[in-house]
Amino acid sequence: QVQLVESGGGLVQAGGSLRLSCTASGGTFSLYAMGWFRQASGKEREFVAAISRNGGFTNYAESVKGRFTVSRDNAKNTVYLQMNILKPEDAAVYYCAAVLRVGPPPISPGQYNYWGQGTQVTVSS
Repeated sequence: QVQLVESGGGLVQAGGSLRLSCTASGGTFSLYAMGWFRQASGKEREFVAAISRNGGFTNYAESVKGRFTVSRDNAKNTVYLQMNILKPEDAAVYYCAAVLRVGPPPISPGQYNYWGQGTQVTVSS
């Protein structure tokens, strides 16, 4: 059983940056593909970014390409989401998720088995 804990959320002005972290425990982190998703109030959970277990593959939602970067440090059991040029529409609860997977990481939330509790990102205009 993998436990995931996100951190790094907060309030930022539009155009600013935040770095989210997600630290895993209870499993062999390097075997898991990791994803970041977000859910705004009243909306469905949506894909943001994902990274394969060795970091060789990444996927991004079109809305964040060029602004967000996903990375991981397997020695620290942690995946990161660097978010730059934040927009008000990026405001949401951000979740990390994990799945045992070789190759390109999935982008559908239904393909992930383990989820963190989420961290709130608020962007003021």
